[in-house]
Amino acid sequence: MKGTKDGLTLHLDDRCSYEDLLKEIEERLVNQAGGIASNSPLVSVHLNMGNRYLTPEQEEEVRALIRRSKNLVVESIESNVVSKAEAKEWLRKAEIVTVSRIVRSGQVLHVEGDLLLIGDVNPGGTVIAGGNIFILGALRGIAHAGYGGNKEAVIAASVMKPMQLGIGDVMNRAPDYKTDERNEMECAYINEQNQIVVDRLQLLMHLRPNLTRLERRV
Repeated sequence: MKGTKDGLTLHLDDRCSYEDLLKEIEERLVNQAGGIASNSPLVSVHLNMGNRYLTPEQEEEVRALIRRSKNLVVESIESNVVSKAEAKEWLRKAEIVTVSRIVRSGQVLHVEGDLLLIGDVNPGGTVIAGGNIFILGALRGIAHAGYGGNKEAVIAASVMKPMQLGIGDVMNRAPDYKTDERNEMECAYINEQNQIVVDRLQLLMHLRPNLTRLERRV
């Protein structure tokens, strides 16, 4: 058990049985609570379960156990382990979805993770992604990356002539740039002034150095 400015942090044994775990928590909290006055403000408790997975029912049981101790409330429960369903959901949102098609007027293409579109987005067409959007073609319609609030997302296209751009919760109907048709990919991102700007694709390696999931090895 460790006391910090954010409350108490409990690092719990992840090798004992669940029943022994409850006993361990109760014993620690009884000793700790003895030094807390009844009129003291609430103290946040952060639980670190290590390599132990708790079901939602077990989490609620642990929270209820700690609530019985005066002035203590569970702020967070952390674990190095996730359920198979949570892992699949994370992979679904993190994957790059590759689509080869033309998104025509009135059509909407929506993916959870990153989108790699091999084709054009025609005027009136819409592409939406929870992550980044990469278009090997012309973007002449609407593109919204980081759907759900991710302002670090980017939009890149071979030809950047959008009707509207959106990144996170920032929308821009008239991107502040002028460009001629040229054989150079461009990217859109949110700058420090919380505005969407469009520039050369080559800037991405400096603006978003962690964009690629591949590590460069020397």
